[in-house]
Amino acid sequence: MSAESSTDGSSAEASLAALATEYLDDLAERHPDLATDLGDHRYDNLLPERSEAAVAAERQALDAFAARIEALTASAGAGASLDPELAVDVAMLSEHVERRVFELDELREHTWDPLEANPGRAVYDLLARDFAPLPERLASVAGRLSQVPEFLSGARGQLGAMPKVHLETAIGQLDGSIALVRDEVDAALATEGTPASVRDEVERVRPAALEALAEHRDWLKAKLAAGEDFADPRIGPERFARKLSLTLSAAADADAVLARAEADLDVITEEITALAAEMGGGPREVLSRLAADALDGDTILRFCGDALEAQTAFVRDHDLVTLYDDPVELIDMPEIDRGVAIAYCDSPGPLETAPVPTFIAVSPTPEGWTPERIASFYREYNRHMMHNLMAHEAMPGHYLQLQHARRFGGVTQLRAALRSGSFIEGWAAYTEGLMAAHGYPGEGDPRAVRMQMLKSRLRTTINAILDARVHAHGMTEDEAMELMTGRGFQEEGEAVGKWRRALLTSAQLSTYYVGYTEISDLTRELLAAPGATERAVHDRILAHGSPPVRLLRTLL
Repeated sequence: MSAESSTDGSSAEASLAALATEYLDDLAERHPDLATDLGDHRYDNLLPERSEAAVAAERQALDAFAARIEALTASAGAGASLDPELAVDVAMLSEHVERRVFELDELREHTWDPLEANPGRAVYDLLARDFAPLPERLASVAGRLSQVPEFLSGARGQLGAMPKVHLETAIGQLDGSIALVRDEVDAALATEGTPASVRDEVERVRPAALEALAEHRDWLKAKLAAGEDFADPRIGPERFARKLSLTLSAAADADAVLARAEADLDVITEEITALAAEMGGGPREVLSRLAADALDGDTILRFCGDALEAQTAFVRDHDLVTLYDDPVELIDMPEIDRGVAIAYCDSPGPLETAPVPTFIAVSPTPEGWTPERIASFYREYNRHMMHNLMAHEAMPGHYLQLQHARRFGGVTQLRAALRSGSFIEGWAAYTEGLMAAHGYPGEGDPRAVRMQMLKSRLRTTINAILDARVHAHGMTEDEAMELMTGRGFQEEGEAVGKWRRALLTSAQLSTYYVGYTEISDLTRELLAAPGATERAVHDRILAHGSPPVRLLRTLL
């Protein structure tokens, strides 16, 4: 490389580093709740501004960033070449800007999705992890509580017609936020050593925040009770295709994803049928036997902890991937997050510098469920399925992958802050099959774990089909329920919950399937190289943070 091109490359890298810093600073300032979640604590005492003026200002800023990215890309094309790792960062930044523009201009969820207007998570994130001394975090809680009335008033000014399912879910989650501000803040204030000045600061603003939360919940209840002018939760074929492309950053388009998923559904059905025959029955009969090994609300968390310990030993013994031992805690899912998924991995923010733990959150059955529905829930999430789910959420899935990602040291923080959901979910779905392929025994019979893994893979594949067919092809609830309970062998309660999730989200349910197929295809290719080992291949895949697989391929 000539001295001139080396200088040009250094200049381009410096320009990208400056642009990345300014972009993430701007994102954090406009979305302080997101900044806290990422681990940037400069704006912990603030909530986002909810107004059309704020939307217009953000839109103008995104145009300016898009122009700067275009100029940087043009400069690189003119000879100021970027290192491949930095080129991936530029691509991720460009796609992130494009996705935000689409969300503001076309999707406009802030005008119809009440789930976005819940400040509970912004408060919870300050209480849940000890990233700073408690008095400091409580001072930030006071700052956010003081802004709750204005935040919710602004939300009501933006929200128009809303889908019924979004209203129902938002009301339940607001009840969780009220309980959080009342009970969890009480517990924090009662902690020994909390200064009286901090308690006074919180108590000065908390009553108005609780009143505003109740007022907003009641406003949503009135909208729900009116029973008219509900918005359609389906975003339509054009917007779905665009959102899917921007969310996944995949090589395949929406039609190709749907076609492959429907073909894979037949292949997986053949596999689960053959395994069931080996176990002495048809798929539904064998899965019903396994479902009888049920857990309950008193034992599920302890069971998950034991499974994590066993899976960590299994991964180490089979040398599947490099292990780290960052702290992890299993917790009951906060009420503010219930109603969408059974479990999730809540890792420390990718920009977090404090040594705080990863949370594996498992949702108990909501209050008010009938005994029959509770029994159905624990039949679906029986002991064998929970082994498979813990492989996905924890080891060697999300918990381990995100430990690797935290150790990626790029020139910019873009790779961390803008991490790809399809890569993250794809790796976790891939590891379910990895554990089953190596004979992870679960409760003693590896075939039981593999049976549940195949059922989970059916679910992952059906999720992508639901995502596309609900939002782009008009799938009805009856058609969806028949697909899930028939081809997917799901319990009715699980299928009902997934139908609601398909309506509540768009493009998210596809991330598991698309990510899984991309990771599986890539791993298969890398393992075909002479001398390749699973551990080496897996470590290579996890060594670059969490970029979309399409971009990861350019690095491998």
